[in-house]
Amino acid sequence: MARIALDAMGGDHAPKAPIAGALEALAELPPEHRITLVGQLAVMNATLDDLCGGELKAHAAQRARLDLVDAPEVIEMGDKPTVALRSKRNSSMVVGLELHAKGEADAFVSAGNTGAQMAASVVLLKLHAGLTRPAIGTLFPTGSKPVVVLDSGANVDCSAAELVSFARLGSVYAEDILGRPNPVVGLLSVGEEAEKGNAAVKEAHQLLLSAGVNFQGNVEGRDVPRGASARGPLDVVVCDGFTGNVLLKFYEAVPQVLGGWLAKAGVPKAQLAEAFSALDYHAYGGAPLLGVRGVSIICHGSSSARALKNAIFVALRAHESGMSEHVGRKLEASAAA
Repeated sequence: MARIALDAMGGDHAPKAPIAGALEALAELPPEHRITLVGQLAVMNATLDDLCGGELKAHAAQRARLDLVDAPEVIEMGDKPTVALRSKRNSSMVVGLELHAKGEADAFVSAGNTGAQMAASVVLLKLHAGLTRPAIGTLFPTGSKPVVVLDSGANVDCSAAELVSFARLGSVYAEDILGRPNPVVGLLSVGEEAEKGNAAVKEAHQLLLSAGVNFQGNVEGRDVPRGASARGPLDVVVCDGFTGNVLLKFYEAVPQVLGGWLAKAGVPKAQLAEAFSALDYHAYGGAPLLGVRGVSIICHGSSSARALKNAIFVALRAHESGMSEHVGRKLEASAAA
């Protein structure tokens, strides 16, 4: 049995989207799994009444598999992470992560304030030994199979050693969640040659040669959407959070721009939707905050019920695969080498 804690107050479409996502997830999961909704009790009950008596009436029976935990405060999207963590100890995000830290939940999922979730996860769950920072591992669709890109926004500036730790974290994610043995790692740079890139990238390249990962070498921006460089397929792409987040936001705009051009050319909407379905972040759910001692899934602020349902599935896979424990073993082995 797995118990997933879900922030019912986090995200642009809360509480409806998280609660609907929870009901839809439970309808597809085996009966032993449960979800704990964390948020303002009166709001959650009212939303459940509306959904179970209306558009999600078919899933009303799943309400019995929900546990509700009261958290009267809400961390807003504009709140500064450290301030929110100190001043809103009774928020849905902090209370949910505390449930996970105490072993009363096996994972935590939120579409709320990303910075606050990262800070609270580090403080409450702690980092694995040998790490100074966690990283957000995001799945990017490609011309073949998705690749995991990290960091995609947690750390704007990174040292070479931190980029190497991201390679180890990404390798575990690709192995445990994507099912890819001995995943191939590429270091994002401005050229494939070892001497290309800024100082941190050039130093990281040399360190990665003996870091115990399947390092392909430098890769370029054009290799990410292809899912491969001239040297072969990729599973993991490593970069700092500034570069990764710029790349992520660029990806998000591609379907709208290309779709507009093709629509003007007369391509039917149904065909456009099918063609760009692989670029829909709702299908990927959420991204794990890698490096913390637990499972903390970060979702897009505008996540729909479908996106949050899929994020719950990501959390379940991370828990069942023992991904966090695998990260700890990988880091321990690298420190001993």
